[in-house]
Amino acid sequence: MVSKDQSIGGVILLVCAVVAVFYVVTLFYPSWLGIFMGEPNDNQIREIRFWLIAVPVFIAFIAIMGIGAWIGWTMATTPPPKPIEEITAEIEEKKEEPAPEKTEETKPAEEPQEEKKPERRKK
Repeated sequence: MVSKDQSIGGVILLVCAVVAVFYVVTLFYPSWLGIFMGEPNDNQIREIRFWLIAVPVFIAFIAIMGIGAWIGWTMATTPPPKPIEEITAEIEEKKEEPAPEKTEETKPAEEPQEEKKPERRKK
């Protein structure tokens, strides 16, 4: 049985493969579009090729600028980390503090003993 994630992945793979084939065929053999729009002339072919290149470049440019903006926003809104000197000072303070001694009042009445598991016999 195929899981939901696997079927979504298969659909994404299929769509990407179809779009890639359509893109390459249209870019290098734009005359096949004559099936849909009649025989294209040279100006129409140049315009088709222009848009086939311009649209993916535009999408990639916007995606890269969006990622850059997201990184910038994250860096601008994230507080700076503590200086290393403060962190090491805190660690040293914790080491210097004496551990609290157990008194009879705070000591539990009886500590639970660990249960022993039966040993496995080797064959």
